Amino acid sequence: MNTQETYAALRAQAARVIVEQEQVLEQLFIALLVRGHVLLEGVPGTAKTLMAKTLAHLVSAPFNRVQFTPDLMPSDILGTNVFDMTSGKFHLRRGPIFTGVLLADEINRAPAKTQSALLEAMEERHVTIDGELYPLPDPFLVVATQNPVEYEGTWPLPEAQLDRFLFKVQVAYLRLEAECQVLQHYHNGFDPHDLVATGLQSVVDPDGLRAARDEIRQVRVEDGVMRYIARIAQASRESRDLILGGSTRASVALLLSSKACALLHGRDYITPDDIKALVPPVYRHRIILKPEAEIEGLDADAVMVRILNTVEVPR
Repeated sequence: MNTQETYAALRAQAARVIVEQEQVLEQLFIALLVRGHVLLEGVPGTAKTLMAKTLAHLVSAPFNRVQFTPDLMPSDILGTNVFDMTSGKFHLRRGPIFTGVLLADEINRAPAKTQSALLEAMEERHVTIDGELYPLPDPFLVVATQNPVEYEGTWPLPEAQLDRFLFKVQVAYLRLEAECQVLQHYHNGFDPHDLVATGLQSVVDPDGLRAARDEIRQVRVEDGVMRYIARIAQASRESRDLILGGSTRASVALLLSSKACALLHGRDYITPDDIKALVPPVYRHRIILKPEAEIEGLDADAVMVRILNTVEVPR
């Protein structure tokens, strides 16, 4: 199967488990294809964990979940060297980070020291333990979650950490009809802890993901479209509403994710519409609003819409 067919199969399988969250699943899959990571923000009970588990199952990747708490230590995530009495040697007891899809649940409930344990893994795709490098599996995707309402006892993620996430995706409540459909699934015996029983089948393996990445590299980008991406970043840095605009990493993230989005929808070229659709998840965690903009009632998405309206669209 090509990438578009793989994505169609993934959507069809995910529909067995996930209701009305196709856009979130698409952005998770895009992140996996371009080797990015995703920060999911939503109140508890909106299927964030279920979506991460479902994606891992569909792409034949191991899944681990870590509940971030104030007493969590870096070694609880990375692992530690332990002494083996029988051999008289140290050996590595690997932590949950050695997996395909890692769910960092409520990441902002752990202190900065523990949060920073993920930085090297997310950027370099290896970890350093007692001075020795250990590569991480491929694919490797961090899906972190946080609650946008409850901030008591939390440590906000610093800008350097936020910038490592390809997307910040907001998970909303379901519409009435969709919630009724979820209730019907549970009434019929759906068990989120046993995805195999639902008939959910994997649609791609690591080799298939690598082939899809090769296809993404072939997606064409016209010079005008490339310049459009750069001009959005420049405009964010010059915006009167922002203290901090988008970094160069934001431009790279927008380019790569737009190429993957185009391929998922059957095109070998990206359009300005691909870019506009992905500006919110790429930028909303990378920019900082001025107090005056917040007083005006703006949020990150509204500011980026305002910026997009000032940047000339290529033809």
